[in-house]
Amino acid sequence: MDSDDELAERLRDGDEKALRLAYDRHGAAVLYLAQRLLGSRADAEDVTQLTFVAAWTGRDGYDPQRGTMLGWLLGIAKRKAVDRLRSAARDARVAATVRAQVPAPDETERPDRIIDRLVVADELSRLPAEQRRTLELAFFDDLTHPQIAAVTGLPLGTVKSHIRRGMAGLRRRWEVDGAAFGSRSTGASRAL
Repeated sequence: MDSDDELAERLRDGDEKALRLAYDRHGAAVLYLAQRLLGSRADAEDVTQLTFVAAWTGRDGYDPQRGTMLGWLLGIAKRKAVDRLRSAARDARVAATVRAQVPAPDETERPDRIIDRLVVADELSRLPAEQRRTLELAFFDDLTHPQIAAVTGLPLGTVKSHIRRGMAGLRRRWEVDGAAFGSRSTGASRAL
């Protein structure tokens, strides 16, 4: 059986069998270290594989004068395990950031809120196209009257008239439906 120095020489020469011998000789120690650092057998196995791949690709960097082959492999394994821990921590931070930005799902929507939205949507669909567009720009896009005039090319007075007439139509519809479903006098602004 080759000594580690002879094994290192064969490895540096590109002998793939030397890599297999190095794995057979030191793989268990590398796996043990990785599992101690990571706490997961699956992650430790991945790090062990990465360690020997890195040893193969970086075989010219091993110098027996600076330490043993086992020490060199364990150094690679430690760096790979730390990289894995950092990657997991980074993934956890990204996931936490994404979770913080995603709004919490609303509770089950109340039936009266669904009905309110349907009434508003139905009434909007009945309005003339220009009038509907001005209301949508005002309430859904939160544009001011002058901004709506600029977007649509309509005179400012026409924009104001469309919004006033559209709101009056919605209010009438609301009051009629409100009589059937209970008072919704405060719900109109909420639904829009």
